[in-house]
Amino acid sequence: MPEHEADQPPETPRRSRKRIDEVFGDVLPETTSDERDPKPTGPASDDWYLENRPPHHDR
Repeated sequence: MPEHEADQPPETPRRSRKRIDEVFGDVLPETTSDERDPKPTGPASDDWYLENRPPHHDR
């Protein structure tokens, strides 16, 4: 271990995050894509057609 590293206390997660932000800017997300819920796929394909059905097609 180099001498200058031995004099410094070990980095805490907060200090490490601050150092990463100093170097790279605040562009890293707090969570990764595999930690987040998948994006909703939206309503079923027929729902839109049923909601927007013209009046003359009412059952």
